[in-house]
Amino acid sequence: MSIFGSRKTQRITAEQALPGREAGIAVPLNHEVLGSSLTPPYPAGAEVAEFAMGCFWGAEKTFWQTPGVLSTAVGYEGGYTPNPTYEEVCTGMTGHAETVRVVYDPAKVTYDQLLKVFWESHDPTQGMRQGNDLGTQYRSAVFYRSEAQREAAEASATAYGKKLAEAGYGAITTEIVPAGEFYFAEDYHQQYLYKVPNGYCPDHGTGVACPVGVLPA
Repeated sequence: MSIFGSRKTQRITAEQALPGREAGIAVPLNHEVLGSSLTPPYPAGAEVAEFAMGCFWGAEKTFWQTPGVLSTAVGYEGGYTPNPTYEEVCTGMTGHAETVRVVYDPAKVTYDQLLKVFWESHDPTQGMRQGNDLGTQYRSAVFYRSEAQREAAEASATAYGKKLAEAGYGAITTEIVPAGEFYFAEDYHQQYLYKVPNGYCPDHGTGVACPVGVLPA
């Protein structure tokens, strides 16, 4: 059995991970659609959220179309291998998930509203897959960058889990974990569905609406 076949749905340990490399992948300076900076520094007052929800091509497009979002980028997070390539991530031997970084203006869109987009744009009950996309890199995850984000994510997961259960879905498998290093994906992945308008873009949403702002006042 190949490494890919044996590892694609099993999480690895740091000791098993591919070694990676010191140098990061070069990415464009600006967002192909929004014209904003793809990499830091971001505008004053901007905040960052990071989500994994299956194939990052369609996920990124969903977020760059969300009002109040200043920039988006795709990359790899949640694993061990430094500066991985796409091919390495697909083996399951880096531990990373395909992730979207969302840079947003909190005066125009709240983190709770971004969570609503996240939950409604994929099926968070599928474990190490989204539809026919099978592998640990397709798992659902919220990488929180503050305690406020953690509390909001956990509260929304509880509330949305109840809605999903009422609709006949299983338990949410989404990881809610501290953000680690975000490694930018290769140039051709950035804003892929703008560059390739008819590219692969499955919709795995459940059709179940997510409540917004579920934390107590």
